[in-house]
Amino acid sequence: MITTLSRAFTDNFLGHSATWYKQMIIAFLVINPIVFAINPFVAGWLLIVEFIITLAMALKCYPLQPGGLLAIEAIVIGMASPEAVYLETIANFEVILLLMFMVAGIYFMRDLLLFIFTKILLSIKSKALLSFLFSITAAFLSAFLDALTVTAVLISVAIGFFSVYHRVASGKQFQNDSHDHSDDNEVTHDRRAELDQFRSFLRSLIMHGAVGTALGGVCTLVGEPQNLLIAERAGWNFMEFFWRMAPVTIPVLIAGLATSVFLEKVRWFEYGATLPETVAQTLSDFNDEQEAKRNHKMNATLIVQAIVGLVLIFSLAFHVASVGLVGLMVIVLLTAFNGVIEEHRIGHAFEEALPFTALLVVFFAIVAVIHEQHLFTPVINQVLAMDRDLQPIMFFIANGVLSMISDNVFVATVYIDEVTSALKNGVIDREQFDMLAVAINTGTNLPSVATPNGQAAFLFLLTSALAPLIRLSYVKMLWMALPYTLVLSIVGMIAISLAY
Repeated sequence: MITTLSRAFTDNFLGHSATWYKQMIIAFLVINPIVFAINPFVAGWLLIVEFIITLAMALKCYPLQPGGLLAIEAIVIGMASPEAVYLETIANFEVILLLMFMVAGIYFMRDLLLFIFTKILLSIKSKALLSFLFSITAAFLSAFLDALTVTAVLISVAIGFFSVYHRVASGKQFQNDSHDHSDDNEVTHDRRAELDQFRSFLRSLIMHGAVGTALGGVCTLVGEPQNLLIAERAGWNFMEFFWRMAPVTIPVLIAGLATSVFLEKVRWFEYGATLPETVAQTLSDFNDEQEAKRNHKMNATLIVQAIVGLVLIFSLAFHVASVGLVGLMVIVLLTAFNGVIEEHRIGHAFEEALPFTALLVVFFAIVAVIHEQHLFTPVINQVLAMDRDLQPIMFFIANGVLSMISDNVFVATVYIDEVTSALKNGVIDREQFDMLAVAINTGTNLPSVATPNGQAAFLFLLTSALAPLIRLSYVKMLWMALPYTLVLSIVGMIAISLAY
């Protein structure tokens, strides 16, 4: 009986994940209470490493289950309290609202997005120019909108391209299969090579765009959640924030955009793949087919989506409401004026974001452990004890490293609170506070592109439906982000050294 139950548990635990992965998660769950009983501080850092491993294995098992088990155990053994998790979740409620409603709103704009980006993709033949365009567009939008919103647009567009190609390619494969089978292996090989090249093409474009969201997001007060927090503590308005950050953010923006072109030219780090001619022809044929079938109803749908898109941009740019509430407005307007009134048709829009929303709350539980166990406190105290002239660059480095393994909003919150406290207690003066605020903002926004852990937009991309389609794994994302991480970090450090 016990043997049967044991086998059933082993077979069912984490579904169809590899056996070694299931055993590793079980080992984590067994060892954590033991380490926590010996040294809670070490146990906290061990939990972070374990959670990162679950993210790295996202293509084998969605991180919600293994990460959730680790989070539940951490709360049960006392590494964090349920109240602390609740407070972390409430503190990030705007992000949760954004994921619930804005991502679903973008879903109802997919026809317009696919229409626009198909035109761009077919009209621009240079991959370097196309990559530059994706990067600078994502940067500009993220400076006034939210990086998660922009990332949702990129994901929606890429899935649209892939679905068009897959649908047409599957039809062609069926036609081949229904006739002569003598060259099946050759057809299959050619199709596989074409698909791999197309995946590589989409991966590079998406990564350029994702990094672009970080390049633009760091520049303005509304670009990232921590920007608002830092500006509030410092008492900066929109323009003052921009000008104080500009000595660092503008050189980094220029360097980042130049990097996108350079990587496409030299074809390093898996960049440089071009759009296969057959795929380009497939997309062109699809575009022509859509144009031929276009009727008054389809045109009206595109017009409605365009108008609501403008409403969305202006609503976010002028902050008329929380981003999530703006997303809910977009859902209501698009579904009402385009006649989507059946519950099951509306429900599909939420399928992409809600699993990630659940994962994000699990991530907040890990952040609560970091807070409750004071895992970052030794680093903060050590940096504040350094020489005044070294503090800005060391804050940039410390924030950058910690943001690679934890949420950059949380890191920024911890650091700006400590610096604000130091200012109130007379440990530092106002001039030093302003310099450190700049270092904290740029440090949490720029080096954090190194891993999906640092930025919610990157984590959203990794766990989206697009990632398995284009074979974008955790390790591949690390590799493709590496050149950007080096360039943004080095240029950022040089700019801070020269400016302060």
